[in-house]
Amino acid sequence: MLFAHDTEVALAAAAALVNSAKVTPDALARVSDLDAFVAEWGWTGARRRDRAELEAVRALRPRLHRLWEVDEDGAVELVNEFLREANALPQLVKHDAWDYHLHAIPAEAPLAARMAVEAAMAMVDVIRQGEFGRLQLCAAADCDDVLVDLSKNRSRRFCSTSCSNRTNVAAFRARRAGGG
Repeated sequence: MLFAHDTEVALAAAAALVNSAKVTPDALARVSDLDAFVAEWGWTGARRRDRAELEAVRALRPRLHRLWEVDEDGAVELVNEFLREANALPQLVKHDAWDYHLHAIPAEAPLAARMAVEAAMAMVDVIRQGEFGRLQLCAAADCDDVLVDLSKNRSRRFCSTSCSNRTNVAAFRARRAGGG
């Protein structure tokens, strides 16, 4: 394991949240879509389950996407901004099936704020360990999704198997067409 389990989950959830804006129709179009996303990623804490909460989470997506667009110094600025906005105060907690891990914002805080702080805390680990290069854009020509490369040898290039397969099939066909 490269990072602590909660860091890896928070990074993957942040990437999934960013990528949810890139599908048509929007993967978070309805409150029920957000409910499913929250359940899939195991978010705990208070929920309002209303349109305002959905819109706050949707508004967070482009802000999180910036973490994949900036250099390390820019990411530090964004991380600090997220933490300042939420008045984050890291604390060790234990709940559900999770052993001790960090929460930096109360469970009663708005969902979008908790999501932002979780992503920021995960980025703290990434930056402190000199692993910022693990945040990447998908290498498929027709995809602009983000990914976190958690492989040992830093070899992950695609956001999904389908992007990898599509790229590999296109390369095979191009070689075959060019080579006879």
